[in-house]
Amino acid sequence: MSKLPPLIELRAFEAAARHLSFKKAASELGVTPTAISHQVRLLEQYCGRALFRRRPRPLSLTDAGARLFPVVHAGLEAFATALGTIRRKDDRQALRITTTNAFAARWLVPRLPHWRKQRPDAPLDIIGTDNVLDLPAGDADVAIRYATSRQAPREGIAEEFLSDTYWPVCSPDLLSARGRLKNVADLRKQVLVHSYWFPSDIDPPSWQRWLSVARRRWRNLPDFTDMQHLSFREELHAIEAVVAGQGVGIFSDVLVAAELASGALVKAFDLSLPGYQFYVVRRPSHPRERIIRAFSAWLRSVR
Repeated sequence: MSKLPPLIELRAFEAAARHLSFKKAASELGVTPTAISHQVRLLEQYCGRALFRRRPRPLSLTDAGARLFPVVHAGLEAFATALGTIRRKDDRQALRITTTNAFAARWLVPRLPHWRKQRPDAPLDIIGTDNVLDLPAGDADVAIRYATSRQAPREGIAEEFLSDTYWPVCSPDLLSARGRLKNVADLRKQVLVHSYWFPSDIDPPSWQRWLSVARRRWRNLPDFTDMQHLSFREELHAIEAVVAGQGVGIFSDVLVAAELASGALVKAFDLSLPGYQFYVVRRPSHPRERIIRAFSAWLRSVR
């Protein structure tokens, strides 16, 4: 590629030639008239020719300036048009959001109509996965992280927007007059439904931990080994099993909020465990910073 001409100086020249005024060019470009004059002189030195007749006033173009102006003007217009097309195309691309399968299905997806109503011009691409996608590598634009390490994510800019609590829940049929769960001693006759926790998760709100805490309150609590158990690798499947009346589970009140509100699930006992915090995470200086900030603000406002 041939050596590029001084682009800043060309921009100053184009504005000055279009207005035939250093003052108006300076106002348009947000600099001083002196700066415009200096940049034009640098371009004249580069060309080895005068581009403006400065005396007598008003300002006018020399023959060299008159030949240069339409070429520079057309070039800058072409740049602006091409960049505008690319920018509009980028704005129409879906913003890629990565989060866990459970959070996507049970919290985020039901609320997406609110986002579409608020920002119909900003489509989303939801990537539900329990794998941690690499934001700096560009695998996604925004991540909703569940901080089971009990520390804020360090991969970028992280903002907390939600926290949860874990409750033992079951179908209301188990607590009805004909149900078999009257008190904690009746857990011996129930199926405890488990979902998987990673070994790296700090103080996971599992059945083992709940029973350990509950034993301080209720002495007639059965031993863990005396109960029946049903385990799922996927939390969504565990929730569905409990909704179907297959046992008692311990779940995040964020993930089963709809069932608790509708009565499809009820709290089996008045004893909970602390959960974790949810963070919305983005990488610094993302080219779509404006829409990402809008999405982050929306997450913090919606309930």
